[in-house]
Formats: sequence, structure tokens, C-alpha cells
Amino acid sequence: MADRVADHVEALVRCLSLHLNRKVTGVIAVLFNHQGAGSLGAIAGFAIAVLFAWRFLRPSPGRRASDRRKRGAAPSTSRLAGGLEPSGSRGLVPTGPSNDTVAVEAITSPAERLGGCGKITCQLLGVILEEKTPEELQKHATVRLSVLQIVEEISKYFDLFLMETVLDDESEEKVLSALENAGIFQNGSLIKDKVLFCSTDIGRKSFVRQLEADWHIDTNLEIISQLSRFIRFQLYISEIDSGQVPRNVSTSTSLERFFS
Repeated sequence: MADRVADHVEALVRCLSLHLNRKVTGVIAVLFNHQGAGSLGAIAGFAIAVLFAWRFLRPSPGRRASDRRKRGAAPSTSRLAGGLEPSGSRGLVPTGPSNDTVAVEAITSPAERLGGCGKITCQLLGVILEEKTPEELQKHATVRLSVLQIVEEISKYFDLFLMETVLDDESEEKVLSALENAGIFQNGSLIKDKVLFCSTDIGRKSFVRQLEADWHIDTNLEIISQLSRFIRFQLYISEIDSGQVPRNVSTSTSLERFFS
């Protein structure tokens, strides 16, 4: 606000100076025509007073440069306040609940978090579905609404396969029906042919190896450990502390927690 007032005052003084200059020029011309010594002294005194006022009101070059620096610094300050992140601040695994970490992770998409891979395999129980055992799938299958957007984003950028161990054909139908009703096959690029079922956990492990996945997501620590030699990256989903895990294995309490 102060800068604007100073600019307006400077413009006003300049206009006044030009106006007075024209007036003084006219008066001097009249003076030379009439050769009045008394008028000459009055006009000279008036001109000196106007020059002194102009020098007093005009801002110094140092002040103008300082004002320009202040005005030029304002945009960069506002951009930082708007939350631009520094380059190279993204990571693979959430590091803690600090404000800076949350701000960066809030704009980290699944494509960025899982960058550098092409094929992803993911268990259904306890990750995509609310149910956690094959026995529960014999009664019902419920998709976790909180993971729908994440699954959609992953399937857009990567070759995603979902898989699960089931006890009967009816369980398979319940799972496919639940996924279809949730809209998983309508959004993204996931299709029913990429939902695989097997009768044992060993069969699920074989699926992952045959597909040569770059990432695998599972709730079974034994399978995670056995696959660590063959799969580049894995995500172990567990609500309890898993203790020691292989170096290429990340841990999280849920899929959505890993991406949020």
C-alpha cells in the first residue's frame, strides 16, 4: 500500500513540475519583453522554491531500487506459501506423520509411488476385500470402498492382476460379482480375465512367479519372504508390526495408508 502511495505522489509531482515549467517559461518570456527587474527577481525566487520542493519530494535512486526489490520478492514468497514442493522430495515408503511428509504425500499418485515397474500382482483378501479368510468368502464378499480409486489409478498405468485363494466356485462368483458391482471393471483397465483364483497359497505364489511381477502385494508374510528373491518390490499388508522383513519389502497397515 505504501509503495502505491509513493508512486502516486511521484506522478503527481512530475505533472506539477511540467505545469509549472510551462508557466515559468511564459512568465520569463513576458519578463524579457517588459525588462522588469523586480519581476525578474520574483520569478527567480519562485523557480528556486519549486526546484527545492521537487528535490525534497522526489524519492532517491536508492529508495526506488529498494522498492523494486521488495515488490519483486513478493511473488516468490507467495509461491512458497502456496505449497510448492522442492524437487526430489518424494519417496517410496511413508516416513512419518510430520506436516511436510503429509503435504508431499498428499500429491503423490500411485503411478509415482510405484514408478519403474510394469506388472503388479495383488492379493484380494485383506487388501481389496473386507474379508480376510477363504472361509468368509463362502458367505459374502465385500469390496473396500476406500481402495476403489487407488485400484483404478493403478490399473490405468500398470498391468494389474488380482488373485486369491478360494475354497469353491461359489466363492469365485461372489468375488467377481462384488468387484463388478463396485465398478472396478468399468473404471480403469482391469478386466475379469485378470482376476485369478487358486485353491492354495502355494498356487498364489506360483501365479506371481509365472507372471514375473515387478511388485506384489500380499498379507501372508511367508509368501512375501519366499518371493523376496524373485520379485523386485513387495508390499506386506499387516495391522500388526511384522518385525524384520527383507530389504525389498515395504510394510503398511492397508493399501490406502501406503498411498496417503
